[in-house]
Formats: sequence, C-alpha cells, structure tokens
Amino acid sequence: MTSPTGRQIKIKMAANCGSGSAGGAYQSTDCDRLLSLEKLRASPELWPEQIPGVADFATNRTSASNSNSPPKWMADLEKDDINLLQEFGSLTASQLMEKVRGLQNLAYQLGLEESHEMTRGKFLNILSRPKGRI
Repeated sequence: MTSPTGRQIKIKMAANCGSGSAGGAYQSTDCDRLLSLEKLRASPELWPEQIPGVADFATNRTSASNSNSPPKWMADLEKDDINLLQEFGSLTASQLMEKVRGLQNLAYQLGLEESHEMTRGKFLNILSRPKGRI
C-alpha cells in the first residue's frame, strides 16, 4: 500500500478545514496556511480548445443574448399575456396546481356543455345537410 504524498495530505486537510468534521482539530491558521492565492490562466498549451471556434461562438452568443431585444417567443405576446405569465410565476407550487385543477375542471365543463349542444342540434336537425346540395 502506498502512503499519501505531502500534497495529498494538505489537500485532505484543506477539505476538512471548513467542514468541522475533524472535531475542530484544525484551527483557522491551519486553513489560512493551506489557502492558495495562485491565479490560473487559460493556457492554449495546457488546455487546448477541443473544437476550434467554440469559444468565439460562445462569446458572440452570450453578447447577443444580453441585448435589450425581447426573445422570439415573447414577440407575439400582448400585455395581458405577459401579466398572466407574471401572475403564474408568482404562485407557489400548490397554488399553481390548484389553478391547473381549476382549468381542467373548466375544460371538462365546457366539454359537457358542447356535448349537450351537439346532441340538441342533432335532435333539431340543425346539422343535417340539405338534400338538394351534395
């Protein structure tokens, strides 16, 4: 069995510093001593770009998304639609589920009414085709 190196021990100590899992054995000075202020920079030799051009595309994509123009899906929305979306967004999960149940009940009631009216139209021969037009 190999013994851990000094670097591995320091990493383990650093991982235990903030967690308090060692029963408070590590003092804040131990943690401060392990803190590294080293700045890593993107090195093309160490971390080459896997697909050429992806970094440029990502930069252009994020700058385009930060523009003030609304997204495509919001272009056709009216003020009432936006207010309704904001109202739904402010509801809790249980309130939203209650709203969905209410909409399902309303849709069911409308279906029953439509069925009733279609049956009524059938009995009154409103929907039958005239015999002369075929």
